[in-house]
Amino acid sequence: MFTGYEEFKKDIFGLTKIDLNAYKEKQMKRRIDTLITKNNISNYKEYVALIKKDNEKFEQFVNFLTINVSEFYRNPEQWQILDKEVFPTLVQKFGKNLKIWSAACSTGDEPYSLVMALSKHVPLNQIKIIATDIDKQVLDKARLGLYNEKSIASVPEEFKKKYFKKIGASYQIADEIKRQVEFKEHNLLKDSYPSGCHLIVCRNVLIYFTEEAKEEIYKKFNDALTKEGVLFIGSTEQIMNYKELNYQRKQSFFFEKA
Repeated sequence: MFTGYEEFKKDIFGLTKIDLNAYKEKQMKRRIDTLITKNNISNYKEYVALIKKDNEKFEQFVNFLTINVSEFYRNPEQWQILDKEVFPTLVQKFGKNLKIWSAACSTGDEPYSLVMALSKHVPLNQIKIIATDIDKQVLDKARLGLYNEKSIASVPEEFKKKYFKKIGASYQIADEIKRQVEFKEHNLLKDSYPSGCHLIVCRNVLIYFTEEAKEEIYKKFNDALTKEGVLFIGSTEQIMNYKELNYQRKQSFFFEKA
C-alpha cells in the first residue's frame, strides 16, 4: 500500500534493533500498513517520526510487531510427552537443577506451564525457568500473571485448583509459580543466547521468520543446548534439515542435540 518499505526497515532497525528483513515480507508489510492506517497516517516517514516522539505509539508498534497468541498447555498432547518422557529423561541424565529457557515466551503462559509440569518431577523451589521476549509490554503482562478463562482452559484440573485464584472474570497465577520464572527482554536475532541449557522451548514463533533467519536461530539454539539437551518446537513448525543442524529427532516436536 505505501512505498519506501526498504527505507522504513532501516529506520525501524535504527530505532528498535528489530530486523524486519528476517520476517516474511508480504505478511509483515500488510500488518504494518494496517497499523499505520489505523493511526491516520499516510506514509512511512510520518509514522517513523510519530513513534520517535510518542513513547506510547512506539510501545504500540513493538507490541503489534510481536505476535502474541498464547495459552497454557497449548497442544496438551505434546505436554503429555514432555511430562511422561522428556522430563523424566532429563532429570535422570542431568539431575534436578535443570536449566530451562522459554524463548519468545509472550505473556508467560508457556514458562508458567513449564513450572507446573516440571513440579511433578522436581520440588517447586528447585525449578528455575529463564523466560525471554522482545516485547516489554508482554513481559509486563507475564509478570502480572493475570489470564482469561480461555488462556487457562487446558491447564490440568489439579493445577487450576491449586495455583489459580479467580479475580472477577480473570484468573491470577500463584506467587509460588511466578517466583520460579525470571523474565528478561531478548531479541532472538541479535542478542547473545544463554549457554548450557538442558531444555529450550520455542513454539509457534519462527513461522513468522524467513528460512534463513529460522536456520540461524535453530543453529544458535543448538549451540545453547548442552549435549543431549532438548529443543521443543511448536505444532506449526518443522525442522526439515535437523540432521545438518546437529539434532536428532526424538518425537515429532522434540529434537535432541546430537
